Order: sequence, then C-alpha cells, then structure tokens
Amino acid sequence: MQFQKWILGSRSPRRRELLMQLVPESAIEVVPPLNPEEAGFEGLHDLSSIKEQLAEICLAKNEDVFAQSCNGDLRQVLLLTSDTIVVVERQPGHFVVLGQPPTGSGWELAVRDWFENDFAGKTHRVITGLCLRSSTGIQTGFCETLVTFHERSHVLKYLDWYLSTGESLGKAGGYAVQGAGSIFVKRIEGSLTNVVGLPLENLLPLVS
Repeated sequence: MQFQKWILGSRSPRRRELLMQLVPESAIEVVPPLNPEEAGFEGLHDLSSIKEQLAEICLAKNEDVFAQSCNGDLRQVLLLTSDTIVVVERQPGHFVVLGQPPTGSGWELAVRDWFENDFAGKTHRVITGLCLRSSTGIQTGFCETLVTFHERSHVLKYLDWYLSTGESLGKAGGYAVQGAGSIFVKRIEGSLTNVVGLPLENLLPLVS
C-alpha cells in the first residue's frame, strides 16, 4: 500500500465505512474539522463557479485537519477531505445547490418541494469534491454522477411515507441512496459510491 496512514477529515460515518472498503481500518485515523462552518453556494448558478466553491470548501477542511493532526510530517500519510453536493438545473444553464434540509419544523416542506419540483421524473447531479494532501503536495478533483428519479406518480405515491421515516435529515438533497431513498431512483450514471459520499473509483489508484 502506497500510504501507511490515511487521515480522513470528515464527520461522516458513511465516508469512513466506504474508505474501509479500500483501506484497512487500522490504517485510518478520523480527524473531523474543528470549524463546522462552511462557505455556501448562494448566488452561484453555473457549474464552474459551483465547482470552484466546492474545491475551496474541501481545501479549507484540509487545512483545518492538517493543522490539527500532522505536525508538518506527511511521510507515508495521505490526508483526505471531501464534500458532496446535490445540484439541480431549474432552468437551462441555471443550477442550484441543494444542501441539507433545514433544521426545525420546516424541513418536511423543503424536502417535499425538492422531491416534487426538482427530482421527480428528472435527472440531477451529485458532485463530490476531493482534496488530497501528501508529502508530494496537494491535489484537488471532482467526481460527478447523474441520478434520475422515477416519474412523478411513483415519487408522490411514496413521498409521505418517506418523509415519515426522517431519513432526509442531515442528507444533502434530503435523501439517502444507500437507504430507503433508493426506492425513488430509476437510474444512476457514474459512481454509486459518489452518491453515498465518497467516490472509491477516484481513490482506488492510491491504494495499489
């Protein structure tokens, strides 16, 4: 294995579980960023600007974790940070990033709006930004997957039930493809693990 130690800068248990499919658990150290605040995507409606902001978010997380954990020594160490967003195209060429549902009682209305108007019968993008730091420097990259939902009648048939499960909470776009949210998905073009939260295809060359 190229790296003896992987530092995963994430609060997500899903990312840790995914990384463990490539790297032994004993080689992974989880160090969440200290600063929970992240830059937003307000006012950004073209894909290039959205990706630039996503890269900045991943780099900021990486800097945070590096300051906590490495003491400047990255010999045989890879520091990985990432962020996954859901992007919908509401008008031709006009993109909107959907974050996690709002906290409080209004979350169900927000998720219902996304499912009815942005997802049902349509295709959206799931984009993960990656920032990798090692002794050779810093690399950033992206993985993009297209997710198509079933037709509107299917989505509406099960939406009330899905909202009652509460699975939407804390999930970008308000659904979990690895959970009950999979019932809405008709087709995935690209990396499935990217939609879950960490594109293993992008990391596989680093473990060989």
